[in-house]
Amino acid sequence: MNFDYTDKVKDMRERLLAFMDAHIYPNEGRFFAEIAANRAQGNAWLPTKIIEELKPKARAAGLWNLFLPRSPRAPEGLSNLEYAPLCEIMGRVPFAAEVFNCSAPDTGNMETLERYASEDIKDEWLEPLLKGEFRSAFLMTEPEVASSDATNIQCRIERDGDDYVINGRKWWSSGAGDPRCAVYIVMGKTNPDAPRHSQQSMIVVPSNTPGIEVVRPLTVFGYDDAPHGHMEVVLKNVRVPARNLLLGEGRGFEIAQGRLGPGRIHHCMRSIGAAERALELMCKRLNSRVAFGKPISAQSVWHERIADARCRIEMARLLTLKAAYMMDTVGNKVAKAEIAMIKVVAPNMACDVIDMAIQAHGGGGVSDDFPLAYSYANQRTLRLADGPDEVHRQSIAKLELAKHILIKAEVDMPVTRGC
Repeated sequence: MNFDYTDKVKDMRERLLAFMDAHIYPNEGRFFAEIAANRAQGNAWLPTKIIEELKPKARAAGLWNLFLPRSPRAPEGLSNLEYAPLCEIMGRVPFAAEVFNCSAPDTGNMETLERYASEDIKDEWLEPLLKGEFRSAFLMTEPEVASSDATNIQCRIERDGDDYVINGRKWWSSGAGDPRCAVYIVMGKTNPDAPRHSQQSMIVVPSNTPGIEVVRPLTVFGYDDAPHGHMEVVLKNVRVPARNLLLGEGRGFEIAQGRLGPGRIHHCMRSIGAAERALELMCKRLNSRVAFGKPISAQSVWHERIADARCRIEMARLLTLKAAYMMDTVGNKVAKAEIAMIKVVAPNMACDVIDMAIQAHGGGGVSDDFPLAYSYANQRTLRLADGPDEVHRQSIAKLELAKHILIKAEVDMPVTRGC
């Protein structure tokens, strides 16, 4: 496996780093100040002006829709391996990916529409998303059931003539709080009597369809992530055309598996960027503070922590690159073990490195004077999003055990000789 950057990626990486220096880092304070000002005026759920100002600049710089490989509608899209170092850089600042139209859940929804939607649906919903004209949400998780097992989902999608009627309650519907959110992809059951993995379907639902109620935002350690938001949504007799169903009845679980693979690795790429920035901030803080007569960076306990952080970041990056390489060369299905492994490794690593950085900053580390507390909240969420650690570990263990069952069968197989 060769993980060297191509000349194309080297050029894009330099342009992205320059864009971050010129436009993203200097505007971090403004981004959060805009949200605070909107909140003070009674409505935090308004798009920030700075994001909308920077999007045209990113597009003009050729840093747009980089996440979507092999799509004629997004010729600028990169392979997973090419995208990895760029996504990592975006992950250093929580809002950066949106500037480049590379933020979740839009990326997963765009990939879903590209792979599984009809051309009419692509024209209506995918094209505007690729242009950044509006945003989207993905409605899968439900409060009443353990949604780590997607076959538990109870939301009903029932055929009624030329329409489907949807009834259910969803939560952690990221993006549904944004007033720019124009469309949902909803997962629900079309046939509870079908085989376990053929009961679910996915359907495209305009967010202004009658019967949809956005009940409330859910907070993560007190953060509501306005104006994006992770919302609880009730769908009551929501009626949409039958043509909005993706791929056909009973294909929802299949679509979910196809959607979540790229989404998981993108999260992991950004986790590495978040960890790199935390390590950078930690080292600068340790070099700038004196305790007990010498710089804190001279204390041996911090040497151990810094070394451990560097080792774990490098290991996570290599595993991410391997998973990306396999996704590009042998496909998501063959790479499922690597995708599961990195989904466990990267957020856990990032949580630990950010926690070290928080400790290095003392009381400031848990405040919003530094980006670490918010970054930790995001990374801790990723140990649950797109499948909790326990589910991925179970998948990894099953795949590992299966290897040895096959080996034992071969060893125990009787040898026959021809006469």
